[in-house]
Amino acid sequence: MSARRRRGPGSLGARFIDHWRTLAVEAQAPLIVAVSGGVDSLTLLHLLRFDVAPPGGLHVAHFDHAWREGSEGEARWVAGVARAWGLECSSARAVRAPADEEEARGMRYAFLEEVRARLGARWVLTAHHADDQAETVLFRALRGAGPGGLAGIPARREPWVRPLLPFWREEIEQAARVRGLTWLEDPSNRALARPRSVLRHRILPDLERTVAPGARRALVRLARLAGEGESALREWTLRADREARLAEGPTHVEWSLEALRAQDPHLAGRVLREGAAALGVRLDERSTRRALAALGRERVRFHLPGALDLIVWRGRLRLERMDATPDADRPLTIAGAGEGEGEAVLGGVRWRVGWSDRAAVDAPARVDLVVRDLPVLVRARRPGDRLRLPGGSRPLKKLLQEAGIARSERGRLPLVADARGRVLWALGLGAAVRAEAPDAGRLHLGFESADRR
Repeated sequence: MSARRRRGPGSLGARFIDHWRTLAVEAQAPLIVAVSGGVDSLTLLHLLRFDVAPPGGLHVAHFDHAWREGSEGEARWVAGVARAWGLECSSARAVRAPADEEEARGMRYAFLEEVRARLGARWVLTAHHADDQAETVLFRALRGAGPGGLAGIPARREPWVRPLLPFWREEIEQAARVRGLTWLEDPSNRALARPRSVLRHRILPDLERTVAPGARRALVRLARLAGEGESALREWTLRADREARLAEGPTHVEWSLEALRAQDPHLAGRVLREGAAALGVRLDERSTRRALAALGRERVRFHLPGALDLIVWRGRLRLERMDATPDADRPLTIAGAGEGEGEAVLGGVRWRVGWSDRAAVDAPARVDLVVRDLPVLVRARRPGDRLRLPGGSRPLKKLLQEAGIARSERGRLPLVADARGRVLWALGLGAAVRAEAPDAGRLHLGFESADRR
């Protein structure tokens, strides 16, 4: 793989460097670069390594979704490229193949976040480009997204950076050929069983051939315009929030009822959604309408999704997380592939967590799980949690009481839940009973209490 490249004023390399400067990515720590081995990510890595050469260095991260036979060889190939270019590489493989693209994305991003945290890095770089942007906007439009969704993929939103977003797949491939690069071709990218592949290989080409020759460019332009509108609307939302907010904390947000009523309903709805998001809850369209309807009441209380309560009383509207602890919890997401270490903060207690899909983890508390739905989440208990035991499913709250665990300790103990929210294990109670599934995998975890804050 040669480092030869064309550096003329119109080359992708020169334009990439100009665009890189606008991103203002501080690079004193390593930059994590997600590399699949395809032409997009390999060209991005080459540009960064040989054109930019950030002072903090680069670290390659490769995730194998286990979607097809022989994919393990791609991880070795990527590691070889990294080695040849003088770079370190981290890789992991899914315990089982994800059910769909959304689950695959969750696994991949959980792995990248784990690598970033382990290395103390600030930024993770992915190779999304203009064609990806066009596909994303069309996909979201077909699913009824609002202006925020139509803004598409952001070029920079910490910790994620997409330096190739202004460039088209065709010019990226041309730059790769000019630079003498070779890359891996993923045959599954052309399989029409996946929605994105249908958009890429059938719908968008048909649109450009029969309806709008510039459909891709028009979709990218739509993303830019929607992003500009969303940015302006966000400023208005922040201003309205500042004018109306009376109190806030790790578990609640409170506004003046009069100030919210004075706002346009759409803007008031955004204020409420942003407040809920700060508490870790996403309000959908229906929940937002219910919350807005409460503005016309003088006294009301009801539940919203995500263990969120809405309370109107004495001229105030309050959103409160009923499952949160006074100490802001920091759950830990584990992709379940490979080995790793991380930290979860639960009820003021820091837990060091190690995991492996191959061997037991040496720790004071250990568990070996059969997991089908990844990623898993290490978190504290929540209202409604249940554990499936040989005698049937039972409330976690009742089991903790029967085990003699003090009420003050219950929110500090770790449990493991799968991607569907089912509790797989709780410290002091053991693992749930699960039927073996053909596509399930083993995950070994170890827990150690670091301290009490």
